[in-house]
Amino acid sequence: MLEIVKAINGILWGIVLVVVLVGCGIIFTFYLRGIQIRKFGKAFKQVFGGFTLKGEKAGAEGMSSFQSLATAIAAQVGTGNLAGAATAIVSGGPGAIFWMWLSAFFGMATIFSEAVLAQLFKKEKDGEVTGGPAYYLKYGLKSDFLAKFFAVTIILALGFIGNMVQANSIGSAFSSAFNINPLIVGILLAIVSGFVFIGGISRIASLTEKLVPIMAGFYVIGGVIILVLMGSNTLDAIRMIFVGAFNPSAVLGGAAGVMVKDAIRYGVARGLFSNEAGMGSTPHAHAVAKVDNPVHQGLAAIVGVFIDTFIVLNITALVIIATGANLSGETGIAVTQKAFEIGFGHFGLIFVAVSLLFFAFSTIVGWYFFAEANIKFLFGSKGLTPFRIIVLIFIVIGTTQKVELVWELADMFNGIMVIPNVIGLIGLAKMVKSTLDKAEKNNLI
Repeated sequence: MLEIVKAINGILWGIVLVVVLVGCGIIFTFYLRGIQIRKFGKAFKQVFGGFTLKGEKAGAEGMSSFQSLATAIAAQVGTGNLAGAATAIVSGGPGAIFWMWLSAFFGMATIFSEAVLAQLFKKEKDGEVTGGPAYYLKYGLKSDFLAKFFAVTIILALGFIGNMVQANSIGSAFSSAFNINPLIVGILLAIVSGFVFIGGISRIASLTEKLVPIMAGFYVIGGVIILVLMGSNTLDAIRMIFVGAFNPSAVLGGAAGVMVKDAIRYGVARGLFSNEAGMGSTPHAHAVAKVDNPVHQGLAAIVGVFIDTFIVLNITALVIIATGANLSGETGIAVTQKAFEIGFGHFGLIFVAVSLLFFAFSTIVGWYFFAEANIKFLFGSKGLTPFRIIVLIFIVIGTTQKVELVWELADMFNGIMVIPNVIGLIGLAKMVKSTLDKAEKNNLI
């Protein structure tokens, strides 16, 4: 079964989704006249104009724009930022990071469109505002089949399987750094997660608006310290990214066997997997934002991709290349642990374990919220209690398992849910453009 799923993912993430997602980003970039460049300053002002770690309390009517963005970033900034960059560099060379940047740039236009549509088609269900791709597929594209198909795949991909592997990452990191039994970590993680889940939208918003800025700041500061300590190696790492994008052998030598197509493939695939642009996950957070115009939340979504890729993921990439950890023979998260160990000594292992706890836990909360919106879509509020129980069981089990198959299944369902979402985005592109044009005509942005 593992080999079958791997083969499917090789096609999905190796060819199909790279073309579909990057192509979608390019289309929207031109169609919306470079929205991510023209309105980049306005986007930052939209997000940080009234920044606070203690915003107004979220409730049935939704949450603030910043709380919605924080919830989206909580899901985007996960183990992919620590392990995804490492995988891309090891498999595609330092040049893979350049292609990660490029995919993120085009992804900003895609995620703008997702957020606008999520706002346009949000609904009140059982007394609470909710929304996401299932809603714009059903009420915008008028396809009940695609809406239900998307809802089922995201519940499986994020709610169950995805949260299982996030929990596994935390259990593994704490086992290696502190020698704590992963099962104990899993039980404690389930208790804390259950407390957040039961609190609903109010508790989720309150947690993410505080946790996301703190955890990102903590990680970025640690990474910058290492980059300063590495001195000229850091400048060399930047050079290797640009040279390696077009001539990998000039950086790694011919023996490495990495070609330009590998740099493009792994850079684009891992970049898209990290920032989630076009995947249909983050619109669930953007749908519940209380904003004056849908375009305002679209601008906030652009900032989410920027923070995820150009700040947090970049720190991981530069630290790995500057320390030479990508040549250590390690793979995945072990490469990132090795890089911070080279920079900080044994404290580096502890630093990555603590960072991973914040990153993976915030992703569990974000992904739960996204899947919950689709449980409401399919079953209404009556489906929430059994759903929460199953998620908590998966979290405990996840910390104790070897989960290569589970990771591959998560990748597969993540990939499958992209397809109906992109169909919806392209089908409703005119609506996105008319909403943007009207906002610009009325000087709302």
